[in-house]
Amino acid sequence: MRSYAIGDIHGHLDHLIAAHDLILADRTRCGDDEAPVVHVGDLPDRGPDSAGVIAWLMERQQADPRNVVLKGNHDRMFLLFLDEPHRRDPGLREGLTWLDPRLGGVETLLSYGVANADSRALEEVHAEALRSVPPAHRAFLASLPTSFLHGTALFVHAGVRPGIDLRAQTETDLVWIRQGFLDNTQDHGALVVHGHTAIHAATHYGNRLNIDSSVAYGGPLSAVVVEGRDAWLLTDAGRVPVARDEPAGTARGRAR
Repeated sequence: MRSYAIGDIHGHLDHLIAAHDLILADRTRCGDDEAPVVHVGDLPDRGPDSAGVIAWLMERQQADPRNVVLKGNHDRMFLLFLDEPHRRDPGLREGLTWLDPRLGGVETLLSYGVANADSRALEEVHAEALRSVPPAHRAFLASLPTSFLHGTALFVHAGVRPGIDLRAQTETDLVWIRQGFLDNTQDHGALVVHGHTAIHAATHYGNRLNIDSSVAYGGPLSAVVVEGRDAWLLTDAGRVPVARDEPAGTARGRAR
């Protein structure tokens, strides 16, 4: 079975549209009208147009049900802030909040017209955010699933807890896990396609495929096609096999 997937977007609408153009070109070459397009989460934060990304994906999914959008840890942090600004995501490192400059919440709120969120009273910022973020955006983010299985590929944001049935996985692991997953070499029963841990280029590790190529830090946004357990990066020149088991950078800090 063929699937398309797009890595962590982080507020970069222009890159997202370009990724969909690459997928359309590959569909045309293959004559494929059925394969899903899976977005592995982290729609907002750090980039310049989180509001635009969410609005565009809402419209895209409504017009084309082949589009699947998964929940990432940044999507969840945004929702938690809107629900209760003093509440911290349980996966977040102690001492950090969503409005910390390293996490990108300030940029997300600015895309909705809420300025200077890091230098104003939290209650004031929260009240303005509730007025500025459309209820439909909150409902969309809250409705996002945490996994999608298609053929022999399992799509999640961060990874899975090895040895635990998918139905028993916790949401926190699915959107936050690194330790215990990234260094695990066992077969998970399906190729796990994920993002969350920023690396320099999409990389295939045999049992998993990481497609977070650091768009949040100036890198590209990866669009890939997965067929069985094989994967290709989509480029303007066509398909390029995803690098296998090659060093591709390290996580960009524990804050993510």
